Amino acid sequence: MSELLIHQDPGVILEANGLRMHFPIARGFLRRTVGHVKAVDDVNFFVRSGETLGLVGESGCGKTTAGRCIIRAYTPTGGQILYRQADGQVIDLAKLKSESEMRPFRRDIRMIFQDPYSSLNPRMTLLQIVGDPLVANHLSQGKELEDRVAELLKRVGLRPEYMRRYPHAFSGGERQRIGIARALALNPRIVIADESVSALDVSVRAQILNLLQDLQNDFNLTYLFVAHDLSVVEHVCDRVAVMYVGKLVELAETEPLYFHPLHPYTEVLLSAVPKPNPRLRSRGSRIVPEGEVADPAHPPSGCYFHPRCRFAKERCKTEEPQLRDLGDKHYVACHFAEDLKLRGVLDKGT
Repeated sequence: MSELLIHQDPGVILEANGLRMHFPIARGFLRRTVGHVKAVDDVNFFVRSGETLGLVGESGCGKTTAGRCIIRAYTPTGGQILYRQADGQVIDLAKLKSESEMRPFRRDIRMIFQDPYSSLNPRMTLLQIVGDPLVANHLSQGKELEDRVAELLKRVGLRPEYMRRYPHAFSGGERQRIGIARALALNPRIVIADESVSALDVSVRAQILNLLQDLQNDFNLTYLFVAHDLSVVEHVCDRVAVMYVGKLVELAETEPLYFHPLHPYTEVLLSAVPKPNPRLRSRGSRIVPEGEVADPAHPPSGCYFHPRCRFAKERCKTEEPQLRDLGDKHYVACHFAEDLKLRGVLDKGT
């Protein structure tokens, strides 16, 4: 994906181009850098306005790091983070150095964190937690602040009279609603949901997902949905990007990717998705690749997945595959994607 779609397609609101985040490995008394952990390594993807892009992969694949680079919690090692403002102007967020330069864009791009317990300050009331972004940006105070917080709490399904209470008085699902209210306080355009339902019970998870979809429809929000649960991603995402050891290996609309995956790693992930229909559980088997996930500090040569891939050939060991479009904006980083017939989650046994 070498071309910059954000300049060609006015519907693209965010694009990562060659995004890298390498963390230094320091050892010895003098803490010298002896290597780098390539948490995100030359990642390319784009998000259209109003859609939900799922960023999926195993734990440690770099999906959360990519999300935190976009909100500039981390300063990327390299690459571009291109954001289209409301006036149409495109800004590279990766080039912004100071906090004062980033402040206007922190209103537009917000994050919902994974853990509803540790992400809320236990010494702050709901009024302080949800209202903090408004106070920090000098947008509200006094009675106006209370009214805005009450409105936000009501919108996420909490009672406004609870704003004087502390987080310990609420369940996990209610705390996640508080985190959502905080993320919406500044009327953002893009929300990064970092494993926002993984820590919740299944019944509560469904409620939060429905809430996120309702909010998206009401406020025309754009979501980057970071997750590892592909059964959830299937129902909430318009497109899906699959990551493996810091690399993006496949990007496509949800249905084509689930029906007809083009990368062997995507096939492995889809084979692990539970089948709710008992009659289908005997059809098809889970694909368990050999070996362990590659070390991002010492990745293998060529394709990072080749030591575990059952289709690997000599070329895979020496030449790194590039992310390329095989038609209908279905991108894949595999030398032999056209020749493989892989099994999708929705066509078990066919």
